[in-house]
Amino acid sequence: MPHLETAGVRTPRGVLASYYRAMLGKSADELADLYAADALHEFPFTAPGFPPRYEGREAVRAGYRAAWGASPVRIDEVRTVSSYETADPEVIIAEHVVAGTLPAGGAAFTVPGLLVLRVRDGLITHVRDYMDTAALAGARS
Repeated sequence: MPHLETAGVRTPRGVLASYYRAMLGKSADELADLYAADALHEFPFTAPGFPPRYEGREAVRAGYRAAWGASPVRIDEVRTVSSYETADPEVIIAEHVVAGTLPAGGAAFTVPGLLVLRVRDGLITHVRDYMDTAALAGARS
């Protein structure tokens, strides 16, 4: 049964929806504003040129501002393949596919990923962001 958002506190599912909206708009500010000041965002699968983690809201903001600002790709859609609420009410797991377009030639690309979000008091405290770094690297080139 979906959790209802009460008293203005965002549920993990609501935060996930906002997270995807920020990705779609490539808005580092909207994304970072979803995080607690001391949050941790980890990338367990990393590749050269990708950091293993961002520590704190402002690192998330700076990291995504730099990454999205340097990338000419257009994100056309973030498709949720599936999402799972867990026995822990703070955690949601979501599989998604980011679909976009490369500006040079208009080639389409997809990058699959999996997010494990921990949300406390309506803010992200921890993310494990498993993305297909090979697909991401190909989309950036």
